[in-house]
Formats: sequence, structure tokens, C-alpha cells
Amino acid sequence: MAKAIDRIFSIIQSLGMSARQFDMSIGASNGYTLRMKKNNASVGSDILERIVEKYPFVNITWVVTGKGTMFGTENTTSADSSVNHDKRLTYKEVEAIIEQKIKAHQERELSNLMDQIKSEIDTTKRKISE
Repeated sequence: MAKAIDRIFSIIQSLGMSARQFDMSIGASNGYTLRMKKNNASVGSDILERIVEKYPFVNITWVVTGKGTMFGTENTTSADSSVNHDKRLTYKEVEAIIEQKIKAHQERELSNLMDQIKSEIDTTKRKISE
């Protein structure tokens, strides 16, 4: 059975982030989510609160229980489960998702560029030393 940490990793993947980026974004210690995943541990309520603060478009009910959808809010209870609730994301939620994806893409591009520059420097150093 999937746990909250598994669903958090689904969120991280959907946002196009690394676990480290996600940890930093919510103010968790470096490696927190990876440790929790490795140990199949439970996520603390303080972390859940930080996720809700930083990513208000994430459905915390889904994170905790696995019921409903990843994004958006679910107000459906067993008493009104036959009611068709609007599950569309708000403009702000979509904007936040896009912003996170752009940021993750920019960070990957910057990392690739830095690797390329380092490689060129190493190549130049080798040529000079020959």
C-alpha cells in the first residue's frame, strides 16, 4: 500500500523537481524526503503543513490518504459523494505549477551549461599542458 511519502514523490515528479529542490522549497533538511522514502517512514505533520503552505494547489487529503486527485481540493464526503464537484485548478494553482516547472527546467539547463563549461576548461587545460 502506498504511503504519503510515495505520493509526495509523485508530486515532486509532477513538478519536475529533484527531491533536494523540493526539500529546500519547503524548508526541510537536505535529504529529508529521500531518507523517508528509503526507510518507508511516515511524514511528519510539520512537513505536511509546509507542503500546504508552499504548494496550496496540492490536495493534502490525497497526500495523506490517497483519495481524490493530486492537485486541487476535494470536499467530497461519503454523505455528498454523489455531488459532482468542480475539480479544475484555479489560475493561481496552474500558474504555480508552471512556475515550478520553469524553475526546474532553468536549473537543469544551468547545470548542463556549467558541466559543459567545466568540460571545455578541462580540455583547454590539457591542450595547454601538452
